[in-house]
Amino acid sequence: MSGNQQRQHGRRTRDERGTATAFVVGMAITLLMCAGLVLDGGTALNARMKLADEVEQAARAGAQEIDVDGLRGSGDPSLDEAAAEARARAFLTSRGYTVTDVRVTADTVTVAASDRVDTKLLSLINYNTFSISASATAEAVTQ
Repeated sequence: MSGNQQRQHGRRTRDERGTATAFVVGMAITLLMCAGLVLDGGTALNARMKLADEVEQAARAGAQEIDVDGLRGSGDPSLDEAAAEARARAFLTSRGYTVTDVRVTADTVTVAASDRVDTKLLSLINYNTFSISASATAEAVTQ
């Protein structure tokens, strides 16, 4: 054997067994997280849009509580503040949302609410819920 062959023969070759397995496992986890973002993120976005619709409806319901005596006296719509707040709160709580704020002024109702959306796939990486919130304002009119 020549000296060159002895050096190559004595050299240790690098063991690459299992490299493909580690790559496949890493890619599977990455793809699972991406699927979780799509599925759970889409669910959270849908729930957020539904909450926004419900909050708008609650504000409108509150804005319907016009003070009839005040309207007859001045001709301008003003709200029965206690009734408007109660109606907006009742609307949202009957649908299971957490009411975070209801503000009633002379002719407007502003409502804010929040909710939590449980995750399915992202719970595998210990991300269990999305918190969502929405707010809306409605104005009392008589037309």
